[in-house]
Amino acid sequence: MSDPTVSIRPAYFDMVYGANADPWGFETSDYEATKYDATLAALPRRRYRSGFEIGCSFGVLTQRLATRCNRLLAVDVVPEVLERARKRCRDQPQVRFALMETPRELPEAMFDLIVLSEVGYYWSVEVRTQARSALAERLLPYGHLILVHWTPWVHDYPQTGDQVHDAFMEDSGPSGPLRHLTHRREETYRLDLFERRPTSI
Repeated sequence: MSDPTVSIRPAYFDMVYGANADPWGFETSDYEATKYDATLAALPRRRYRSGFEIGCSFGVLTQRLATRCNRLLAVDVVPEVLERARKRCRDQPQVRFALMETPRELPEAMFDLIVLSEVGYYWSVEVRTQARSALAERLLPYGHLILVHWTPWVHDYPQTGDQVHDAFMEDSGPSGPLRHLTHRREETYRLDLFERRPTSI
């Protein structure tokens, strides 16, 4: 595993997408499709007022999340994949896309749904800590934060998926801002759903 004190930078993703149009099989993989099904099924509400998807890539999950959101902001760090996402979701006017490196950059808006899928293990431990605080602050009371990540070790990622989820679990104790609602563990991924407490105790 690479240095946990150093986040993977946007140039890494420029290189990966430059070498392969669909490097993680988002459009073609049965695994990804099944994981997206599980992600949507885990959401407790049929409809959300305002969603925020971090690391949307070219919008495969975005397109499906949009059917559950009145408004959806989807962000990524690679301009080319954002353009592909815009084209994919061109018939869904409730979706807005932005070039944004989270958590260094964050929208000012509040959300009742935040989706962090296959992103957190690219962050350093320090950035992960910043993200935990920042994302909780942008959740409306009783809003939902869903995390879904690949769990096997990857040599060039600063963290594993389990390390990311376990860190967020620390915020779901009795005095934390989040309440843990759902845990699902499959052979190669983990899903955890949190709800924002109305106030920290």
